[in-house]
Amino acid sequence: MQRLYELIRRHPSWVDGCWAVLLVVVTLLTFAGQHGQRSIPLSVIVLIGLGCVVGLRRRSPERVLLLAIVLGVAQLVLDVQVFVGDFALLVAVYTAASQGARWSSRLALVGAFLAAPLAEVRWPTRTTGTSEAIFFTGILMVPFVLAWVMGDSLRTRRAYFAHLEERAARLEREREAQAKVAVAAERARIARELHDVVAHNVSVMVVQADGAAYVLDGSPEQARTALETISATGRQALAEMRRLLGVLRTGEPREAGEYVPQPDVDQMNELIEQVRGAGLPVDFRIEGAVRQLPRGVELTAYRIVQEALTNTRKHGGPDAGASVRLVYFDDGLGLLIEDDGRGAPTALATDRGADGAGHGLIGMRERVGMVGGTLDAGPRPGGGFRISALLPLKTT
Repeated sequence: MQRLYELIRRHPSWVDGCWAVLLVVVTLLTFAGQHGQRSIPLSVIVLIGLGCVVGLRRRSPERVLLLAIVLGVAQLVLDVQVFVGDFALLVAVYTAASQGARWSSRLALVGAFLAAPLAEVRWPTRTTGTSEAIFFTGILMVPFVLAWVMGDSLRTRRAYFAHLEERAARLEREREAQAKVAVAAERARIARELHDVVAHNVSVMVVQADGAAYVLDGSPEQARTALETISATGRQALAEMRRLLGVLRTGEPREAGEYVPQPDVDQMNELIEQVRGAGLPVDFRIEGAVRQLPRGVELTAYRIVQEALTNTRKHGGPDAGASVRLVYFDDGLGLLIEDDGRGAPTALATDRGADGAGHGLIGMRERVGMVGGTLDAGPRPGGGFRISALLPLKTT
């Protein structure tokens, strides 16, 4: 049965052709006892046309409906009374309502209402009164109207399923697009992390290496301390880069022990001490009631301070000093990082972000924007650079 059903679905025109042949044969058998009727030749001609209506109904529902109307009118004009082959008219109405254009569906509905009354007028039944004739005509109208209703219902169901399929396909495309956007956003976040890790740690290592080379002959102990700082900083940078590149490489969850915890506000003191050890004096203060912050806010605050101090070491000059303020407000965390930029060339101080074009400042603005905060960066009056940020406690 399953194979038969699949065959029928693959060849619907063959099925319609079989039904058309069956209709013609059954109708011809009903003519066997009507040898004396003069309208039999005309009936056969009309029957062949009705067979074509059934056999070709899927190819062109609109033309098939028009052919059915022409054959019905021919029956009325040529006085070919109703016979079994007129079942094809029901098929034409159903097909136009389910598959034809809208105009053909409406025309089929009009024909469904008019077929029985016209037949009653042309070949009136022997009844005792007008009410009985109207009742009998109404009964004959029911099959035509039901055929149109069934066809129109099937059309509605097909349209509904097509809408569901289109919606499912659209949602699938949107889901794929959102997944691509999420991947791009995650890669951008990892790129910012890599920038911060590499820029900060390599900067510390360069400063320490220069210092070790300077004091190597005169103060071996200081050179040893600088080399140890370079070693520790390099290991820390490698650990963080291994974590970030591992995410890029596989995108799969790892064991908790494989990842180095991301820095937060509590590790700010370690960062400040590391920067001080690299030779940059930093005045660090915390104001307000210290409390737990959202994880994204803590990481953003840490990275902003890290990037700002890295920029100070790069562009502030050999005698620069910096200050860092963390202010806990009721509804957010304030950051203020300033340096005096003593000895830094003016052009270099401008290049590092007065116009907001530096990659470091772009990364800062993206981080702050991700948590719904605000960032203001620019030169200080009289020299130096200032970065001010406000991070809300409730991230958006």
